[in-house]
Amino acid sequence: MNSNVKINLKFNLNGKDIEITAGSSERLLDILRNKFELTGVKEGCGEGECGACSILRNGRLVNSCTIPAAAVDGDEIITIEGFSKTEEFRIISEAYAQCGAVQCGFCTPGFILATAALLRKNPNPDDEQIKEGLSGNLCRCTGYSMIMEAVKTASQNGAHIWRK
Repeated sequence: MNSNVKINLKFNLNGKDIEITAGSSERLLDILRNKFELTGVKEGCGEGECGACSILRNGRLVNSCTIPAAAVDGDEIITIEGFSKTEEFRIISEAYAQCGAVQCGFCTPGFILATAALLRKNPNPDDEQIKEGLSGNLCRCTGYSMIMEAVKTASQNGAHIWRK
């Protein structure tokens, strides 16, 4: 029996309706990178532990490395490339730069999307809520205190967006 049956998928990717054929065992991460060349979605651990492959799926932060492509039929998927066209991105990315929360940049797309997901739910998080909101993302070189400061700065600078 062939474990990689071809399936047709329809979903919205970064605001555009997409229709593709994919293998039933393909991961969403691989489709985003290989078929759409969205390289902001990265493979770190391949187990859903590091956040490098984070995306917004129907508005929720998820790890694309653990999602079978077949599971996103009919969904809305936003990657860092799509999110980068928003005012939310501008505010968050400026806060990360201002606070020195970026070094090598490998984890940054995941942290930015995690920050957006957190601030959408809780526009004024305290330290514990920030730690919890970012807990699915790992950074090897920046230091979490600068990232936490960036989240606080984005919260303040984007109050007009998140506190509607």
